[in-house]
Amino acid sequence: MIIKPRIRGFICVTTHPVGCAENVREQIQFVKAKGPVADGPKKVLVIGSSTGYGLASRITAAFACNAATVGVFFERPADADKPATAGWYNTAELEKAATEQGLYAKSINGDAFSDEIRKQTIDLIKRDLIQVDMVVYSLASPRRKDPKSGIDFSSVLKPIGESFHAKTLNTDKELVTTVDIPPANEEEIANTVKVMGGEDWNLWIDDMLKAGVLAEGCKTVAYSYIGPEITWAVYRNGTIGKAKEDLENNAASITKKMQSINGTALVSVNKAVVTQASSAIPVVPLYISLLFKVMKEKGTHEGCIEQIYRMFATQLYNGKTPQLDENGRVRMDDWEMAPDVQSAVMALWADVCTENLKEISDYNTYRAEFLKLFGFGFSQVNYEEDVSPMVPFNVVNVPQPTA
Repeated sequence: MIIKPRIRGFICVTTHPVGCAENVREQIQFVKAKGPVADGPKKVLVIGSSTGYGLASRITAAFACNAATVGVFFERPADADKPATAGWYNTAELEKAATEQGLYAKSINGDAFSDEIRKQTIDLIKRDLIQVDMVVYSLASPRRKDPKSGIDFSSVLKPIGESFHAKTLNTDKELVTTVDIPPANEEEIANTVKVMGGEDWNLWIDDMLKAGVLAEGCKTVAYSYIGPEITWAVYRNGTIGKAKEDLENNAASITKKMQSINGTALVSVNKAVVTQASSAIPVVPLYISLLFKVMKEKGTHEGCIEQIYRMFATQLYNGKTPQLDENGRVRMDDWEMAPDVQSAVMALWADVCTENLKEISDYNTYRAEFLKLFGFGFSQVNYEEDVSPMVPFNVVNVPQPTA
């Protein structure tokens, strides 16, 4: 079939297998060009490994550290007339490249929140790797079924206490408009924490400790975001922020549990980048478009792979000691939150409107990066060529997503 991008709101409902493979190859080439990370992990589990920061973490572990990697994700394979999700194609290419380099790489496709997938992953580690020395927790999901109660919980993107009113960007129509979001109720806040907080991270580490699959000195890292004040009402001080606070608070309790193996749990606060998750957050696409312009001019712009490589090389390994903030977090958003960067972005924020959007922001890069998430916009890919959506690889055989 000939596959073209079809965008609905903040998601592209089509994906291109050749383009997704090219996206992964570009990230691998970046890591290889930067060079190996000394003292890096050798056996790595990435929970939420198929896109964004999770994918970048697996690529960095494999191709900068020569690590064996296990990835866990929830993606849909293709059928005869419908492409797979981008994460499926991303993982197929990663495993192909890892195999060509002689690296172990296996993946489990299923609900990472479930006891079944957690057990299956632990059993795979026991059988093939014995132990892992790094666990990356990078799940982003709008829903979670509690494995103990069986209750389904859904997260919401809402402010707390009062309504939120601010500029936003309608990416479909390329219009700068305003958004009004009513405040969340207590149930919505609690449900969002249940989905995106630290409970599941804790469950993974608990079960892995009990099974003895965490190596001496194992590091585990989870990803968070703070962002600028203009997003706080709907993000940091909103429902998602409460969940991220819970995630961050769990790092201390997980580190305490890991003392028996001299292990450490860290939260890395990362920079705003274009991901499927960030595209769904009101205000954020407009902010990112302005941020990209400023950071590119200053030479400090990073995508997922640049930032995760820098985290491995300057904070976690290479003989480095993590530089933590007052709350014990690694701050990979340091370049984004630099005062000169933020003051420049805020000056643009005050002026941005539909008429000058492309002039004073880097919306074109935002749009290009968004399309690349789904395999579109690569100059070396012929999008007029008939391609098969079927790209199989040896994913562990578990029940597949139905949506």
